[in-house]
Amino acid sequence: MSEPRDPRDPENRREQRARRGPARPAGAAPRRVPRPASGGASGRGAAGRGGGRSAVGGAAGDGRGVPRPADRRPSAAKRPSDARREPKRAPSAGRSADGRPAAQKRAAAQQRPAAKKRAAAPRPPRPRGAAPAAIRLGSPRPRLRLVAVALTLVMLVFAVRLFQVQAVNADTYAAKANVNRYVPVTLAAERGAITDRDGVDLATSVDAYDITADPSLLAPGKIKIDDAPRKAAALLAPILGEPQKELAEKLSKSHSRYVLLARRRSPQVWKQIKDLRTALDAKAQAAPKSDPRPNVLLGIFADAHSKRVYPNKELASGVLGFMNSDGKGAGGLEAMLDKKLAGKDGKLVYAQSGGRRVPTADTQEHPAVPGTDVELTLNRDIQWAAQQAITQQVEKSEADRGYVVVQDTRTGEILALANAPAFDPNDISRSDADALGNAALSDAFEPGSTSKLMSLAAVLEEGAATPSTHVTVPNRLHRGDRLFADDIDHPTWHLTLNGVLAKSSNIGTILSVAQLGKTQREANQVLYSYLHKFGIGQPTGLGFPGETAGILAEPQDWSTSQQYTIPFGQGLSLNAVQAASVYSTIANGGERIAPTLVRGTKGPDGRYVAAPKPKKTRVVSPKTAKTLARMLESVVDDEEGTGSAAKIPGYRVGGKTGTSNRVDPKTGRYHGYTASFAGFAPADKPRITVYCAVQNPTKGSYFGGQVCGPIYKRVMQFALKTLQVPPTGAEAPRLPVAFEPGE
Repeated sequence: MSEPRDPRDPENRREQRARRGPARPAGAAPRRVPRPASGGASGRGAAGRGGGRSAVGGAAGDGRGVPRPADRRPSAAKRPSDARREPKRAPSAGRSADGRPAAQKRAAAQQRPAAKKRAAAPRPPRPRGAAPAAIRLGSPRPRLRLVAVALTLVMLVFAVRLFQVQAVNADTYAAKANVNRYVPVTLAAERGAITDRDGVDLATSVDAYDITADPSLLAPGKIKIDDAPRKAAALLAPILGEPQKELAEKLSKSHSRYVLLARRRSPQVWKQIKDLRTALDAKAQAAPKSDPRPNVLLGIFADAHSKRVYPNKELASGVLGFMNSDGKGAGGLEAMLDKKLAGKDGKLVYAQSGGRRVPTADTQEHPAVPGTDVELTLNRDIQWAAQQAITQQVEKSEADRGYVVVQDTRTGEILALANAPAFDPNDISRSDADALGNAALSDAFEPGSTSKLMSLAAVLEEGAATPSTHVTVPNRLHRGDRLFADDIDHPTWHLTLNGVLAKSSNIGTILSVAQLGKTQREANQVLYSYLHKFGIGQPTGLGFPGETAGILAEPQDWSTSQQYTIPFGQGLSLNAVQAASVYSTIANGGERIAPTLVRGTKGPDGRYVAAPKPKKTRVVSPKTAKTLARMLESVVDDEEGTGSAAKIPGYRVGGKTGTSNRVDPKTGRYHGYTASFAGFAPADKPRITVYCAVQNPTKGSYFGGQVCGPIYKRVMQFALKTLQVPPTGAEAPRLPVAFEPGE
């Protein structure tokens, strides 16, 4: 067995240098020597690198390789900078391009299959304490790409949604935001006043408030108090005078932004609510944070409006009408002139927060345009006198109703239009439904003997007779299918045409009208033409709601009895204003002036505009009208006249009584009577016409002279005094009423 060689031996050094190859030139980079595979002097090392080295310069006879000292320099893998600094060398003879001997390279090539097999074999467990193998990290680029794609998609979704909100649906969302933020409030226009001819208020408007609420502010999610709507209703009910249960139901509509709690409440009512709300605010601020006390009246508001007030209560209620709960005219002139009186509402839009107005936010305001003031032709004092007189007479006679019309004969203006019973337009809930309206214009009734004035006007105008023409009036008159009589039994009367009117003879009127034509048919046609010119069967021209035009059939449609009853006021119908207009026509010299109720208007700019002039129609000549006026005086002044109860000391008065069978509106049959009186004064210089009618008087007399004569006298006296109409002082002519047979 050979002895181990001493490495310090010069022979050994030469041998080692021979195995390592030729010496490197000075300054050359150290040659990289492959490290032996882990396994030391195992067979793998002998067959690998050791065998290769022995073949070059070592003793290979014993099959052992001489181990090289461990190379403590970092490997090329750990020193990339050395590899970069190492210059490339040209392959020398017997060496490969990488600087290894060719024989060593061939030996390494032969060992690769074995190395691959060893690599495929499972590795033995790493010895305890050995250094861990290096871990190769994956590339972060795929993950970064995935995150970038996800963020892009998210941002794209946000961008699309933002575009939709800001561009596509911008108006919709803005509108929704405005609904919650901005509160629209209607600025009610002040309704125009209605005054009499002297500017005295008959209907006016005062400040009032509609009490409203925003129930959404009382919703459980917005107010920290249990059952807030019920508690708010309990506080408001005694102030508003509304049932607590109804208020609670309205306030419980949490999805609603507006409910109306009460209409047209006075400023004092709203002040009580504001004071109570202020007190609750003070308690809420003083309460500790642990026990908050929210204000349940936070969502209660008030919309400023105007309330219609009728300071004279029942006075002229039939003319003025009334307002409904929506603040619109529902009857009379309030309905007829509603558009003109109402004006135009304005609008205020303001920002709110927490149920309160934001004072610094922008507001949009469109001011309201006030309504037009209307000046009527009525005289309040005369209206009061007429209404007092007819109301007392209706109660005294226990009648169904009554009306009085006072008209200026020179202008056609109505100075008074009174109805009984009347109603209080301030509170129509307490009024009788039958009393609502204006019966003086809506009731159609048979006028009776007051209509004889038109018949005799036709006779005089046609020249068929004169006031002194003799008319023999029998006790009974057979015409057509009926036997006619006067209101009282009497022997044969020998009357003049003036006497026929003074005694109000039905038979005498039938005989006089028959002179209008050669035949009864011709006479009917002539009479109809005059009745039509007097305005019968036509609207009065007032345009009043519910007004009736009356009933006047065409002459060819008159029945056998109608052609004899129409001359004395049965078989045709009219309203009270039409009846008054007939007498005003005679008082005005035979020219009919259409009745008027509106004298003028005053707009928001303060400019007064007079009403259009009424229509005028010539009915009879002034001569005929003057003759009829003198004949009407006989009815009142003559001892045999039926209107003596209407005498007025110092004044010449002309008038006519009327008593007619009344058609019951419920049954459509004759039942009861209509008592009436019509006339004007002074008779020789007419200024005022008064017409009175009482429907179905059941207590006392039912004759027109006794029931309505005193009313005519009372109202006429007051009107003459109010308008300061002096007596003419002229003596009344005495026209003959009767004649002696044989004259």
